[in-house]
Amino acid sequence: MAAEKKIETTGLLGWIDQRFPLTANYKAHLSEYYAPKNFNFWYFFGSLAMLVLVIQIVTGIFLTMHYKPDAARAFESVEYIMRDVPWGWLVRYMHSTGASAFFVVVYLHMFRGLLYGSYRKPRELIWIFGCLIFLVLMAEAFFGYLLPWGQMSYWGAQVIVNLFSAIPFIGPELSVWIRGDYVVGDATLNRFFAFHVIAIPLVLLGLVAAHILALHEVGSNNPDGVEIKKHKDAQGRPLDGIPFHPYYTVHDILGVSVFLMIFSAVVFLAPEMGGYFLEFNNFIPADPLKTPPHIAPVWYFTPYYSILRAITGEFLIFGLIPFLLFYLAVVWMSRTKFLSKLIAAGAVGAMIVGFFLFDAKFWGVVAMGASVMIFFAMPWIDNSPVKSIRYRPDWHKAVYAVFVVIFVVLGYFGVQAPSAIGERISQVCTLLYFGFFLFMPWWSAMGEPKPVPERITFAPH
Repeated sequence: MAAEKKIETTGLLGWIDQRFPLTANYKAHLSEYYAPKNFNFWYFFGSLAMLVLVIQIVTGIFLTMHYKPDAARAFESVEYIMRDVPWGWLVRYMHSTGASAFFVVVYLHMFRGLLYGSYRKPRELIWIFGCLIFLVLMAEAFFGYLLPWGQMSYWGAQVIVNLFSAIPFIGPELSVWIRGDYVVGDATLNRFFAFHVIAIPLVLLGLVAAHILALHEVGSNNPDGVEIKKHKDAQGRPLDGIPFHPYYTVHDILGVSVFLMIFSAVVFLAPEMGGYFLEFNNFIPADPLKTPPHIAPVWYFTPYYSILRAITGEFLIFGLIPFLLFYLAVVWMSRTKFLSKLIAAGAVGAMIVGFFLFDAKFWGVVAMGASVMIFFAMPWIDNSPVKSIRYRPDWHKAVYAVFVVIFVVLGYFGVQAPSAIGERISQVCTLLYFGFFLFMPWWSAMGEPKPVPERITFAPH
């Protein structure tokens, strides 16, 4: 029987390895983790998300050293950080810019997953962890938004928390429980601070770790959507893969360099970004007796806020009911299982009845929540025979392009003050937004896909 190969245990590294799997983890997740060799620029955004997470944690720690979670002193403490703490203005602007940068990077990271089918088998769990990260990130941003205690922070939190009161039966009590009081006040600020600084970051870090572990268990996807583990050499290494370190750690330095240049330009030259990153009303202390003329959330929430505002009583009757009936007709005319048809009919019927039982405010909250939660269904509603957009019919690219335009338009009108034309456009975009997902089981399977190569295609730079 051959003797087992012993691990080198000399020196400090050997002493650590005997007590902690440092080298083993380095090999498993970096030097011997083989990634496809055809990654393109879309694959920068995963590592950039990690970078922004580190920036937010480090700057957040320094901010908490001087911030006072007290309704009487919160705004003053932010001004103290900006004016009197050495380099405090830089730390604060890095944190506020980092919040927007986080969502820019995450949105692009998710869009890459849509393009290349990164949610398809066997990566469903990776996608679910990613969607959970997105939800937790939204909660983290919302709770942190109140902390500056400016006019927009205060009234934005008031509006969002009041949305929970639309939930039948438990809504009013739930909104009071979230606020900790009957109005947004000191109790609300303290609990939001606790969630933003301690509770949610712990959950976020755990989900990020789970996301990466799940990714390294099944391997990374690639622009061709081909599994590189199918073809291995005599040593069991993928023929179309290269070690993540040093190749992609060096490769990602390019993405990090470009990102930091853009990030620094925003921090030093336009930290407010015209009022989109830091609203001008938030430089005014919170005043419970003076409502701003127009209350809107930060830009990264506005697509969903626009969907919320699009749901009116008229739209429920003349927009959503015909849309749901058309969807039900498509389900019944398709080759879907009879049980699935019955479930769809029951769900549509229950929603139509509910339109007459509950007001539009409730259904607006439901639509806003559904517009985020529907991403979880992606692994099971995409029926295309190929993963990557590269090999799908060309008109599929147009569908994705329209979806991006719809998302941007919803975001734009979510920032603007309510208007008749904005309401109509938002309602049309809302139907198209949900139509993209609800009809995906059929349109994704339509058209003749291009031949998928057996191995990945790659042309060295």
